[in-house]
Amino acid sequence: MSFTPVLAGLFNLGFVLLISPLYMTVVKIVKARAQRRAGPPLLQGYYNLAKLFRKEVVYSDYASFISRAAPYASLAILMVAVLLVPVIWIPDAAPAEGNIIVFLYLLAFTRFLLALLGLDAGSTFGGMGSSREMSLSAVIEPTTVVVFAAMAYVAGTLSIPEMFRHATTIIPGMSPTILLLSVSLFILIIVETGRVPVDNPETHLELTMIHEGMLLDTSGRNLALFELSHAVKQTLMMALLINILIPIGIIQEASIIGLVLAAILFLIKGTALSVLIGIVESSFAKMRFFRVPGLFMMAFFFSALTILSEVML
Repeated sequence: MSFTPVLAGLFNLGFVLLISPLYMTVVKIVKARAQRRAGPPLLQGYYNLAKLFRKEVVYSDYASFISRAAPYASLAILMVAVLLVPVIWIPDAAPAEGNIIVFLYLLAFTRFLLALLGLDAGSTFGGMGSSREMSLSAVIEPTTVVVFAAMAYVAGTLSIPEMFRHATTIIPGMSPTILLLSVSLFILIIVETGRVPVDNPETHLELTMIHEGMLLDTSGRNLALFELSHAVKQTLMMALLINILIPIGIIQEASIIGLVLAAILFLIKGTALSVLIGIVESSFAKMRFFRVPGLFMMAFFFSALTILSEVML
């Protein structure tokens, strides 16, 4: 039995859990600087998680086992998703069997758990957030499927590690399909992670709340688990874009020096992408709810164009 897939999976999991809060903080710093504020310290995301993990959990009088199990289940599902997306090391054998379709189902399941949590507390805002989240999901899911289908069609495989391996064999800047696909993936990051202009994970305004509305009755370590899950999901979506558009640095043969260099390169690329996300958030206002599907249609259009270009070229 080879321990390489197990080692790769554990390394990938530890790396993603470690760096995910950092990218969330980078986005906040960029937004603060755009508003001429100092912004939080670079490690503020870790401080917030540590503080929340130490706080007591308070449940609503109407809460069932769903409120107690959903935070752990959500993070556990995303940890399984991490095993499907090699961030800096593509081993010969994948740490977990699965493909882009399984990854899509895992993302959808975490959204379903979050919506259940919002309803379970029995509060008005939780129900409102869950209702809005499910309404958006009806539009998001077909677009996400088309974006992932374009990824699979361009790479000629459903396996995410094989997609990344295929990306290392081409020059992304010379491939129009990769560039088109990158636009769709960037929009997908904004949509799936609930960033402005689709949603604002930091707002508490009744008219705009979606993600926060579902978490208003969550506290203590349960809130910390959801915050960490949100950060992990963002890192995974960023890794899909980074390792397809700029796969330079991702290694296929493990060595200590190679892993260190690959980790440093991914940190730099992820930080640059987080800065770009922060700039986009600072440049746009929150969209009105009924205009949000227009953004999804842009991702749908670029993905369909990617598939058409691949067929024509």
